[in-house]
Amino acid sequence: MNKLFSLVFILLAFPLYAQETRNLTLEEAVSLGLQASKTLLSDQARIEAATADYVAARNRQLPDFKLSGTGMALTNATVHMKMQSEQGEAGKAPKVNSALLANASVSYPLYTGGKTAYAVESARYLEQASRLQMENNKTAVAYNIAAAYNNLFKAGQALTVLTENLRASQQRDRQFLDFEKNAILARNDRLKASLQTSNIELQLLDAQNNYDLATVYMDLLLGLPETTRLTLDSAYISDSQELPGPAYFLDRALENRKDLQALNYSRQAAQTHIRSARAEALPTVMLTGGYIAAEVPNLVSVINAANIGLGVQYSLDNLWKKNSRLLQAQAKEKQLLSENDLLNDQIRLDINRDYLTVQTARKRTGVLQNMVDQADENYRITFNKYNNGLATMTELLDADAARIAAKINMLNARADAALAYKKLLQTTGIF
Repeated sequence: MNKLFSLVFILLAFPLYAQETRNLTLEEAVSLGLQASKTLLSDQARIEAATADYVAARNRQLPDFKLSGTGMALTNATVHMKMQSEQGEAGKAPKVNSALLANASVSYPLYTGGKTAYAVESARYLEQASRLQMENNKTAVAYNIAAAYNNLFKAGQALTVLTENLRASQQRDRQFLDFEKNAILARNDRLKASLQTSNIELQLLDAQNNYDLATVYMDLLLGLPETTRLTLDSAYISDSQELPGPAYFLDRALENRKDLQALNYSRQAAQTHIRSARAEALPTVMLTGGYIAAEVPNLVSVINAANIGLGVQYSLDNLWKKNSRLLQAQAKEKQLLSENDLLNDQIRLDINRDYLTVQTARKRTGVLQNMVDQADENYRITFNKYNNGLATMTELLDADAARIAAKINMLNARADAALAYKKLLQTTGIF
């Protein structure tokens, strides 16, 4: 059975060793993941759209200049001249079969009640909000990458521990087989040990499957080929930063949370929309100018027909119509104010929750380390008692299983404690 498992494991592992292997620290993983993130690519598109709106708003502050020209071929037009010749006779109608017209016009807004300036200001605020929202999403993406890195690390550690224990269990089976042949060990005790070895083999198969799946997921997050094998840096789980009080992280969050800053810009944009909506009741004054040229052969020629003037536009229906834009803008401001209060409360809750999680995770690591020491000592004592006939095979195997579980739990706890601290940093906005 052991030889068969070893052969299967070698066949399964062979393609993996033939694949590309890459060493990867947590910082490198985050950097690669941010570059490959499809979420951030979508955010970038939203920023470009907001920038385009800002450019469009600024364009409305610039003069409009239009040129037009028309050339027409006419049929045999009948032209009646309503003027008299110098001799008092009616003028002879000319033959007209073509016409050329040209027109140039320029207009510049002198006064719009502030609507144009408000549009520019609002678009600028919304562009800034889009950029800050992308920065906020970056911290979320970075944490997701760290979580995937952590899962892959734990899967690899479980695989390593189980592989080492399988090797030791197989060696013990060979010794017990010799003991059985020499009538030192009962057959049922040797079979109990072999059964535990088989259980470790099953656990190892599950661990290998989890590790392979975690590797594929990590490769996809980082934009790497799915067959890339990753060698992780275990140094990150020993990075135990000093933990100040929760008030420290709360103050940092209120200063650094990009979603909070983005919401503030959105509120400023809403306030600008209110001022712009109120300006709808004011008139618009435009400076206008133009130039007209016309050439109708045999009839008329017009050149140097320039003009300049002022245009005033005012919608009288503003006197009796309800300003719906103003109502919408005021409602939007109230909504954003409520969202701001909710977000502040959520930040306070998240900071305290994540802070307590870090504290608990670190305490848990200490407890589990003691359990590892205790499990090792228990196995040593039970092994000596078994050799002296004072403990059964079942007690020895239970002690060995407890030692394996304690090691895996301790490694997982250290990794989870490191990830919990990363989560606290992400909630604070400084990941």
